[in-house]
Amino acid sequence: MSAQVAHLVRHPVKSAGYEMLPAARLTAGAAFPFDRLWAVAHAAARLPDPLAWAPKLQFLRGWASPALMAISCKSDTEAGRITLSHPQRPTESFRPDDPADAARLIDWLCPLWPENRPEPARVIRVPGQALTDQSEPLISINSTASLAELSERMGLALSPHRFRGNIWVEGWAPLAELGLIGREITIGTAVLRVEAPIGRCRATGADPQTGVQDADTLAALETAYGHHDFGVFARVIRSGDVALGDGVTA
Repeated sequence: MSAQVAHLVRHPVKSAGYEMLPAARLTAGAAFPFDRLWAVAHAAARLPDPLAWAPKLQFLRGWASPALMAISCKSDTEAGRITLSHPQRPTESFRPDDPADAARLIDWLCPLWPENRPEPARVIRVPGQALTDQSEPLISINSTASLAELSERMGLALSPHRFRGNIWVEGWAPLAELGLIGREITIGTAVLRVEAPIGRCRATGADPQTGVQDADTLAALETAYGHHDFGVFARVIRSGDVALGDGVTA
């Protein structure tokens, strides 16, 4: 199968903002660059000591607050600065590694988090470890054809940002990516091994433009395919560059 890169996306703060890119450098054995570099732990979180990767239940996440899904991001990687926007919040810039800015970031997020849940409490970063939902350094790959087919079934134009993917591929048949488990694929000049399907959660039901839960994507996936899988996880096994329009060969 041959195809091309349609979108490249990263999420510097876990569950708090998506950012589209023209290109990226993938490194063998590493997650997508600048993706889930930070996460915001809530007040009831039980984090390891010394600090290390922790399961998603310890952090703010779109499953618990659809409003978070409407955050967009622009980042300056050299300065370690992010700028967050949301339809209900003022656009502001933060350097999450700075304690004062981390406190401001928590204050900015608080109105988007349910009052009946433990409040946002701490911005964390683990050097060399992406704070993704899995501890392994995997990259998420999705298909625009799969998204289009699911959209048609649901009668709703679904945004790719519902699914928080890193690489979106155009040109595959719908759900063909689920047949690539165990195979190597070339994207740009990088080589990745597809390792597992991505099981989806309720966060995908929120509209990234509004932060409102407006679709039952899980029920649609179950009805159409008998499972909740959408997209695949892959491991970078040879470093390389990827850019919009680059070829994808499986």
